[in-house]
Amino acid sequence: RAGGERRGPSLGVQADGTDGNCVTFVLHDEDHTLGNSLRYMVMKNPDVEFCGYCITHPSESKINFRIQTRGSLPAVEPFRKGLNDLMGVCQHVLNTFERSMREYRAQKEEEMQ
Repeated sequence: RAGGERRGPSLGVQADGTDGNCVTFVLHDEDHTLGNSLRYMVMKNPDVEFCGYCITHPSESKINFRIQTRGSLPAVEPFRKGLNDLMGVCQHVLNTFERSMREYRAQKEEEMQ
């Protein structure tokens, strides 16, 4: 995007079946970075029977992200939980990095005095 501008995520949902426990989520403007990380987070849920994704075509930045759950759990629940858990991990990494940078800068300032 021009000027480093990034839009919010664009999400379309396609549902297979009538019970909602097997759903394909279509994520636009995303790639393997989100796909693989989100797949890992969703698969940690013991109620998820299958989770996988594919990039539709190398020239498109679109992911088909499929979740199948056990029992009557709607697939959207582990999808939401996976996204929230992934945001928590990213926030932890950012906080740890920023704290380390502050400590490093403080140490360098002490050494210069």
